[in-house]
Amino acid sequence: MLLKIYEDNPSEKAIQQVVEVLKKGGLVIYPTDTIYGLGCDITNQKAIEKICQLRGLKPEKAHLSFVCHDLSHISEFVKPMDTSVFRLLKKALPGPFTFIFEATNNVPRLLSSNKKTVGIRVPDNSIAREIVKQLGNPIVSTSIHDDDEIIEYSTDPELIYEKFKDKVDIVIDGGFGGNLASTVVDCTTGEFNVVRQGKGQLEEYI
Repeated sequence: MLLKIYEDNPSEKAIQQVVEVLKKGGLVIYPTDTIYGLGCDITNQKAIEKICQLRGLKPEKAHLSFVCHDLSHISEFVKPMDTSVFRLLKKALPGPFTFIFEATNNVPRLLSSNKKTVGIRVPDNSIAREIVKQLGNPIVSTSIHDDDEIIEYSTDPELIYEKFKDKVDIVIDGGFGGNLASTVVDCTTGEFNVVRQGKGQLEEYI
């Protein structure tokens, strides 16, 4: 189904509808502060496998990140970070960044089996964050366009729905999305290494 939710005032009833689908192992396409994402509940292994299948990825090799509600949520899933890293995150999040950290054992093995690292997002989008807050778990997330080509349907929720209506349970219409992905920053060495430059400008926060 295509479900309209307004970012400036997300309907609690609609958010609850999305949360119920996620709890049952459903897949949801939702807006972020960058491009639209495809997500599921981090605790549901079958749903993660479905996402990988849909994207043609092997779970143990997939670079899936996950969306948290805030910084306190993050600390459950990543190893303790330096004060300087924490300060930067406080300034940069919510925002258009994916930060890569060493994973704790709370991260499902399916997501960190080969890498022992995990990408974390706290998007500046109230719909995405409200879903995670109500769910009580992060949602596993991947973008819905190929990394090497930006396809126009990634910005228009109605076109996204046409393409994915038979493959996912809900497509949230949160208005037009962007077509520039998040900036990916590797923090595993205690320094900030930009792996992919996207929408976020890290130097503004250093």
